[in-house]
Amino acid sequence: MDRRTKLVRDFIGILKDRASLIKAALTVKRSTSIARAAVIHATTHRSSSFPPEHCLAAVLSLGLGSRATASACIAAIMDRLHRTGDTFVALKCLITLHHVVARGSFILKDQLSIFPASGGHNFLNLSTFRDGRDVETSEFSTWVRWYAGFLESNLTTSRVLGTYVSSSSLSKDRFTITSLLDLELMSETEALVAMVEEISRAPDSVDCQRNDLVYEIVNLVGDDYRSTQRQIWVRLNEWGKRISRLDVDELAKLTRCLERLEESRERILVLFVSRKRNDAFWELVKETKRKAVKVAEERERARWLVVSESTRLGERAVRPGRVLSLAYGMEVNGRGADRVAISVLPATA
Repeated sequence: MDRRTKLVRDFIGILKDRASLIKAALTVKRSTSIARAAVIHATTHRSSSFPPEHCLAAVLSLGLGSRATASACIAAIMDRLHRTGDTFVALKCLITLHHVVARGSFILKDQLSIFPASGGHNFLNLSTFRDGRDVETSEFSTWVRWYAGFLESNLTTSRVLGTYVSSSSLSKDRFTITSLLDLELMSETEALVAMVEEISRAPDSVDCQRNDLVYEIVNLVGDDYRSTQRQIWVRLNEWGKRISRLDVDELAKLTRCLERLEESRERILVLFVSRKRNDAFWELVKETKRKAVKVAEERERARWLVVSESTRLGERAVRPGRVLSLAYGMEVNGRGADRVAISVLPATA
């Protein structure tokens, strides 16, 4: 896109933002008016500007008051997100929601959690988002779709864990992990792996990653990825203690889960090329999978040995050409006891 076209687009965006601010100021309900204005300032149409920290802080501060104010804040973000057709406004709305999940107050997060229940699995409704004004906005639209999918996965995983993945300080401790049932531990492990898979589906467009907005998005997702790794690490250590008592089906399920995790590794390393490789984590994944496969093979081998031994004993009891015949008789003695006679007779043709 040439510089002149970009300037025209940004100018039109500025006019739209001012019109939205005027409309927000005319809103009768004060809490709604304040929330809408704060959200507009954090999600402007300018393509090159990341939401300023003071604007994000203003949005997050709305969660420190009443529940009505927090509700108005989340509603304002969602309204802005669902009504815009602009790629950069959508990305900024998603960034703002990400900060709510990572840094917002409990009351603000609680309001956000209402939306999945009422809006279905894809509650952000961005799986078909496309800003087709030009080649650039069309390419950035892929980042909108992926980022929305990642946030959905983040919230879904957080509900399974009972704690927000983006808030590392709220991670479950080892004692809590130890007290989980195998089924619960498997459910949490699968949810965390699904989140890593979603991260690995990030668009390949290198040009977009040069944009400051996308660069910051990758940084935010990278923070969540590190938190997810820590969560998986603790659970893999717990699986290491439980593997010997799992049945064959449970071992197969765990193995497949870890294989899915390993399949995401290369794409993750490309996305976070400037970050630590964390080879120790991947070595733990590999070792846990190896143990699960080994125990499963031992269980299968033991099962076939039992079957083979049972078959061999059965063949010894009844050899070819001979059958068992039971002859029942009654012998009356002084106490009237029964007697059963068993004889082995040659088989007849």
